[in-house]
Parts: sequence; C-alpha cells; structure tokens
Amino acid sequence: MTKRMTLAAAALTAGLGLAFSPAAQAVQSPVAAHAAKALAAVCTVNDNGVNFRGGPGTDYPVLGQVNKGQNLEKRGTQGNWVMGDLWGGRTGVWIHKAYLNC
Repeated sequence: MTKRMTLAAAALTAGLGLAFSPAAQAVQSPVAAHAAKALAAVCTVNDNGVNFRGGPGTDYPVLGQVNKGQNLEKRGTQGNWVMGDLWGGRTGVWIHKAYLNC
C-alpha cells in the first residue's frame, strides 16, 4: 500500500469514527428508540366486533367496535385492560387484553 493510500485509509477511518461518535449517536438514538418503542407498543385486534370503551371495565360506555386486524398504539394498562389510540380512529380507548395481540 502506498503512503497516499495509507493516509486516505486513515482519513476514511477517522471520518467513520466521527459518524459514530457519542455526539452522533446521541442525535440518532432518540429516533431509533422511538421506532423501537412504536414497534413494541402496537397491539392488533384478534376478533371481529370487539367493543372499545371509555374506561378500563365493562361499567364504562361502549364507544364503538373494531374488527380483527385493527391496530392500537398502546399507551398504558390497568388490570386486564389496554388503553391506546386506534390507528386512523379514536384515541384514548380501552380494550380488554383478551382481544388484543400485543
């Protein structure tokens, strides 16, 4: 390898080091963390005609129904109930965990 090629390789290595420096990782990591969280927090309805409610229990009013395949972005749980936002629909709804694949 010539001296010029060695210097070019060293410069390239240094440049790659900058791309993966802690400062660069700090800029990239929130996006990656959000993407990982979003993937982990998506539930899918596993039956047709599933009620979604205004709260975590059958004492709360039924706000509507969803069918198998509907996605819900999970925001929290209480007991056997999952609260989240329906993709393309209502937000802050509750569905019993028996009707969700999370």
